This record gives sequence, structure tokens and C-alpha cells, in this order.
Amino acid sequence: MENTLAPEALLAGVRHSRLVAIVRGNDGAAAAQAALAAMEEGFAYVEIALTTPDALEAITSVRAAAPAGSFVGAGTVLGKQDVDDVAAAGGQFIVTPSLAPSIEAAAGRGIPVLAGALTPSEAFEAMNRGATAVKLFPASIGGPGYLKAVRDPFPDIPFIAVGGVGLDEAAGYWAAGAIAVGLGGPLFGDAASGGDLAPMRERARKFVALAGEYSGRPAGNLR
Repeated sequence: MENTLAPEALLAGVRHSRLVAIVRGNDGAAAAQAALAAMEEGFAYVEIALTTPDALEAITSVRAAAPAGSFVGAGTVLGKQDVDDVAAAGGQFIVTPSLAPSIEAAAGRGIPVLAGALTPSEAFEAMNRGATAVKLFPASIGGPGYLKAVRDPFPDIPFIAVGGVGLDEAAGYWAAGAIAVGLGGPLFGDAASGGDLAPMRERARKFVALAGEYSGRPAGNLR
């Protein structure tokens, strides 16, 4: 299945939406339903972690049913074979937890990559390897203050804060310069493992509304 999302388009879209949804559960069908529910509530970028059972099948089904303007990617993508499998399943971007070989493998195929990094050296290396943006993970280890400190010497690196980011924390990361936040448990709860979708949808609406309050304001100048 052809990838219809170029790296520059993903970067522009994520900057605008300020949100990336992270689906990780123990049931592939439930993960697909949760991903589609998030899209229906306004999330344009949703990743399904490959640690989820039947993740590739879930990605294929979500790609086929995704609303216009919504894109599905894969998370916890580590090696070249993972990249090949995700591309064959219809995944439109990949996300890594670390400086994994998948970064170069995906970038070489023109697939957008949100590459996991924690330190300044890792962030710099991720971009050198072809990352579209850096996923600062786990962001909660230092909070918005740490993001600002890492970003100060690298103002041109687009950072996405991931890990322990909830509704109360998101604005702090945007104010510190994150172009977006990645939301897993604080958004989905147990929905990706078969839990009730209704409370997840309510949380999704709150996140989308909060991001909408900052729409059009450049990252790092949100006050």
C-alpha cells in the first residue's frame, strides 16, 4: 500500500495539530477501534505500537477506515524488517523509542520518522540519521524545564514530548517549545485492551479542545 505522507507534510501537520496519539494494548482489534475513535474525535496522527498483538493487522484496518486527513503509523519500530512490515501493512509513519536502526531504514524509503531520544547528543544524532522530528522520551524524567534546556542549543530541532504527558501537563510542554505532545495512557486508558471507549472519547475531546486553544501560536511562544 502506497505511503501518501511525506516527511515535510507530517511535520507541518503535527505542528498544526500539536497532538500524536499512542495506542498500546493487549488486543489488536481493540487497539484498532481505539485508534479510529481517536481519529473520529479529531486526532490526525495515531500510532499503534508493534508490541500490541496483531499490530500490523490493526494498522491495515485503521488505514482502510481512517477519516480523510487522518494518518496511522507504527510505534516501537526497531529494525529494518519492522520498517518493511509496517510499510507493507500501510503504516504512514514510524516512531521509535531510541536511536534504532529503523531510523535510517525508514528515512531511506521516504517514510517519516519520529525518533526517540533523551539527551542532547541523542537528539542531534537522531536528526543526523534522517529523523523528521525527535520524540523526547521519557519527557517526564525532567518535565518542561528539561525540554527547554535540551532545546536551547538546538532551536531548529522539532521536539515532541512523550511519556507521562497528561491533560494538565500538555500546555507546559508546548510553552517549553514542543511542537506536539504524544499521548498514550493518559488518553487511551484501557481502551486499547478492550476497555470502554466512551471515557476515552471524552478525554480525546478535551485534548483536542486544549490544543485548539493554542492553534496558530508558534511553539515556544504560547503564553
